[in-house]
Amino acid sequence: MQESLLVQGADIISLFCRLTIHAKKELPLRSSEIGLLIYTVKETEPVTPLKAADYFKVSKPMIATMVKRLVAAGYLEKKPSTEDKRSYILQPTAAATQLTETVYDEYFKDMQLLLNSLGTEKFKELLALLKEANAALLQNK
Repeated sequence: MQESLLVQGADIISLFCRLTIHAKKELPLRSSEIGLLIYTVKETEPVTPLKAADYFKVSKPMIATMVKRLVAAGYLEKKPSTEDKRSYILQPTAAATQLTETVYDEYFKDMQLLLNSLGTEKFKELLALLKEANAALLQNK
């Protein structure tokens, strides 16, 4: 019984991920890079690589790799931090802002669809369960 429940859970989660993670071939960047750009454009406080790594729950070297690619592509600039001389602020360029405006609605389209379909209370329940699941998974990383 438990094994079939695990298989069913893996199938359901796998399908959910495939349906909500969009690999847009016409976009010049990976989904994770788009996410980092959206974060740097929409965040009101200065974004450092460490802050981005904490936000996305990934390693700082993973952010550094994305930053290197985004700087080379002209979407981010590295500005020296006034608080910590060893760090820098991620500054989105005009190209980043324009791309973010273009993809932002598409990026969150599925979440809006879920909110509309499930209603606010069920959507909040879904988010609470996913947050709890993420915490359990992160605890074992």
